[in-house]
Amino acid sequence: MEMQENARDFAGQEFPESRSSATRPIATGARLVILREHVVAQTEFVRDVCKGVDPKYEISSFEPDLETLPVGGIVFEELGLAVIEHEETDMASSLSAALANQQEVEDSLPEFYAFAIQSPRFLDTRNLTWGLQAINAHKSQFTGHGVKVAVLDTGIDTRHPDLAGSVSSKRSFVRGENVDDLNGHGTHCAGTIVGNQTLGGSPQYGVAPQAELLVGKVLSNSGAGRQRDILAGIVWAVREGARVISISLGSPAGVGAPHNPAYERAASYALKNDSLVIAAAGNDSDRRFRHVAPVSSPADSPSAVAVAAVDQALIAADFSNGGINGGGGTISLAAPGAHVFSSWPSPRRYRSKSGTSVACPHVAGVAALEVEANNIYGNALRTQMENRARKIGGSVQDVGMGLVQSP
Repeated sequence: MEMQENARDFAGQEFPESRSSATRPIATGARLVILREHVVAQTEFVRDVCKGVDPKYEISSFEPDLETLPVGGIVFEELGLAVIEHEETDMASSLSAALANQQEVEDSLPEFYAFAIQSPRFLDTRNLTWGLQAINAHKSQFTGHGVKVAVLDTGIDTRHPDLAGSVSSKRSFVRGENVDDLNGHGTHCAGTIVGNQTLGGSPQYGVAPQAELLVGKVLSNSGAGRQRDILAGIVWAVREGARVISISLGSPAGVGAPHNPAYERAASYALKNDSLVIAAAGNDSDRRFRHVAPVSSPADSPSAVAVAAVDQALIAADFSNGGINGGGGTISLAAPGAHVFSSWPSPRRYRSKSGTSVACPHVAGVAALEVEANNIYGNALRTQMENRARKIGGSVQDVGMGLVQSP
């Protein structure tokens, strides 16, 4: 797909709450350049090629300690890829073309925005969330104690009394915004993982309430984020020691389309460092009319765990995407994703939401319990959760190996 000439930063823009993701992929105007694995001195190589086109063009290596990602070219040395951006569309195309012609380059493709996978349905809460009952988290003797779980989303309400004590590290990758969550999506996802009842009258809702939370803000307060910010968040989370990385965001994938190689590089990098990326499958389906959309990106990466949503009857939710693409675009596990109660930024504090976004952190929470229970990581952790899953109605295309279950 060609680069959009009118692509721009969506930070600060408003999106309707019912938006699951963009109805079509939206390019940022930058390009992702995938380097071959044998390339050494990656930053120097990219800089030399680009300066042959524009002597003033700046290239930087990504470092998690940077306050904000630099403007212009960025090289992710750990992942073997670069992001090329220029304020002039023609110059950006020339830079990308120059790199694409090098034998050291494997591929060049547009960078796309990802969106918080939202849902339009909400219901009242109950004494014990149906989600915890369905996955048997409330019966588990494990709490995720000491296990680091990263949530890459819209940030978190750092002052929420149910969450504040769980956050061990936080970082915003969104230009001009701190980690505070003014959207709500990230706080809701974080609560499903570590929500700890500190306020009277609230039900139990956190799967692994004693896990250590790493909060990476990769989506703006409007719910949109650049691929480079998400990639930066994954690298940061791995360096911070996350055993589990929960990603409830996505870009639509076309029917029959291959997975995004940049996201696969990142998910594979995580696996090699004993970390597991767990991602929401997406909400682009409408099963009432027999329309099933393919698993979104990055959940369609072969090295990631793609999570589908089921309702209270343990049936694939109407909106939940399915594994209709090959090359990794299959469903791994299913989890509660309809009318799920969790934390929300103050002053509201709690809210029920639906979507594969709220199914994903259920699986992330169970992963933390498995790490604590069995001291397993990466692919071994994935296999353990798939083997323990409860067989439910529905095809492998819709619910994968079944409903995730707690140890």
